Amino acid sequence: MTTLVWDYTREYEAERKDILDAVETVFSSGRLVMGPSVAGFEQEFAAYHGVAHCVGVDNGTNAIRLALQALGIGPGDEVITISNTAAPTVVAIDAVGATPVFVDIHPDTYLMDVAQVEAAVTARTRCLLPVHLYGQCADLAPLKALADKHGLHLLEDCAQAHGARHHGVVAGATGNAAAFSFYPTKVLGAYGDGGATITNDPAVDANLRRHRYYGMEKTYYVVETPGHNCRLDEVQAEILRRKLTRLDDYIAARQAVAARYADALGDTDLVLPATAEGNTHVYYVYVVRHPRRDQILEALKAHDIVLNISYPWPVHTMTGFAHLGYAKGSLPVTEAVADEIFSLPMYPSLPTDVQDRVIDAVRRVL
Repeated sequence: MTTLVWDYTREYEAERKDILDAVETVFSSGRLVMGPSVAGFEQEFAAYHGVAHCVGVDNGTNAIRLALQALGIGPGDEVITISNTAAPTVVAIDAVGATPVFVDIHPDTYLMDVAQVEAAVTARTRCLLPVHLYGQCADLAPLKALADKHGLHLLEDCAQAHGARHHGVVAGATGNAAAFSFYPTKVLGAYGDGGATITNDPAVDANLRRHRYYGMEKTYYVVETPGHNCRLDEVQAEILRRKLTRLDDYIAARQAVAARYADALGDTDLVLPATAEGNTHVYYVYVVRHPRRDQILEALKAHDIVLNISYPWPVHTMTGFAHLGYAKGSLPVTEAVADEIFSLPMYPSLPTDVQDRVIDAVRRVL
């Protein structure tokens, strides 16, 4: 049987009764759209992060896009972020008409190199958008100080870092707003698409709620300002409510899988994940690095092990963003890392025997 980097079926078997009960709860409620499950999840997710407001939306991309719009970011504005990320981070910036500006990443953690950010600030910069990548937080203290110094918004991309902490503060609780994805692979994953944006600012919250619901506020028939249809599905919200109570258990299970990899592969020449000082890593993915990456991946296929690369093509090298004008070599660390990283299987229900099989195969190939 082929071993994949992610599989939800064992988790579903363990939680099947609760998941199906969540579906039944919604279907029998008489409210299929924007009902008590969405409202309840928003309250509970905000409480988990210690913030005042949460707005559920249909996916993580729109969580970022609506957050940018709610913060007043639009055409002519620049948003500083990284290129070593899933494309939706940058797609959302482009969708509001703003211009993404990339800085390079740290060679050990692959997170935003915050030392490069201030040099990238211009008169058009309106927002800093760090990505809490692979399961740990970017260095938020200097970013917050820089945002305050220049009068910028700080928007956290938390799609890969549910429950991660930076010096004890949960991811998403520092910036003006934070965006989350609940795509099924995530640390807190739905059984379909979903997303949310959290904030402590009541004005941002109000803007988010208008933008996700056509731009309507007081009545269904009156558009206050042109918006979108980006509502979180009621069924997914109810499933997420149930899974949120188990989020810390999911994190602990991921950390245990990571610890087993570290123990078993620490004596090889594979570069294992580095955790930045002050961070609690939740291991959304377990990203390793090796200069013979492509040969290793090909050799593992002979062992029926198929792995992913997060991410093989930095966003600034994609044809869809060629208009931004980043030449090859403009982000040297990002580009070097993209040629060498790959991900080992990582999910809370990863069976020990499957992980052992992966470890044994990796050691043989190395």
